[in-house]
Amino acid sequence: MNARPDPAALARDVKQEARRLGFEACGIARAEQLDTEARRLEEWLNGSRHAGMTWMERHFDLRIDPRRLVDGARSVISVIDNYYQPLEPSSEPDHGRVSRYAWGDDYHRVMKKRLKKLMQWIEDRCGTEVNGRAFVDSAPVMDKAWAQRAGVGWIGKNANLIRQGLGSWFFIGELIVDVDLTPDGPAFDHCGSCTRCIDACPTDAIVEPYVIDSNRCISYLTIENREPTINAELAERSDNWVFGCDVCQEVCPWNKFRKPATEARYYPRRNTTQTSIADWQDMSEEEFLERFAGSPIRRAGHAGIQRNVRAVAANGRSVSRGARTGNKR
Repeated sequence: MNARPDPAALARDVKQEARRLGFEACGIARAEQLDTEARRLEEWLNGSRHAGMTWMERHFDLRIDPRRLVDGARSVISVIDNYYQPLEPSSEPDHGRVSRYAWGDDYHRVMKKRLKKLMQWIEDRCGTEVNGRAFVDSAPVMDKAWAQRAGVGWIGKNANLIRQGLGSWFFIGELIVDVDLTPDGPAFDHCGSCTRCIDACPTDAIVEPYVIDSNRCISYLTIENREPTINAELAERSDNWVFGCDVCQEVCPWNKFRKPATEARYYPRRNTTQTSIADWQDMSEEEFLERFAGSPIRRAGHAGIQRNVRAVAANGRSVSRGARTGNKR
């Protein structure tokens, strides 16, 4: 059996190949149990901060130890994929807003394909079979924790991963492999005394720095929430968001370093950024499924979107049928 390449040289080459494939950054951490992160996750779950996301209670042992996901795992490779688009969403009060991450195609498919290419490259480079798996928000993997350990960025007070010189408009993915790679050092927190995200959250979902209460988070309420209605007090404070929320990222000072994504599949789809509440209300399930095929928006489902639209309309942000503006994109 051929000897695998030197861990330091291979780590360097993996990062270079990741950048060639289009990833914004790549870092490496040693595959080991996440003890500190496990305690924080347990406290968060015990406080019922995960709201209706009961699936987060399952497979706790897999979440905190990558060696349980991949036999013989030695390294966790973290990558990020920039999705920021310079187009400003509609400021019209009668339009429903969609989080930027959902303007284009489903990131799971886009990133998974490139991660598999990186995996194949690693195997070719090693000259031997490599045991590993690619993850893009699709399994019990604490992606932000691994990215911080790999030096890709730090977890901010809004619980998003932030990278110096780029901000936070990006997706995260991992490769867990049974290959020895020289690890990077962890990224350090650069939020300082800033509390802009906490102050700006419309529903006070950031209950303390670095802690999100999903029960109050607009993103949870409009995406993962499976209840037929949204709490009236929270709905009233949720502005015109019909899918997700970007407020804590929009106010983050580090996002002044944002830059446009080059991945064409993240470009805004037609009828996503400037759709009136009236148009959202009129959308049949068939039209919804057709329009948002291959889009993250489908995760909320037609019923979920209609619930969100009703909440916005109840706050007086919709327009009358006779005054509908139609789609501008």
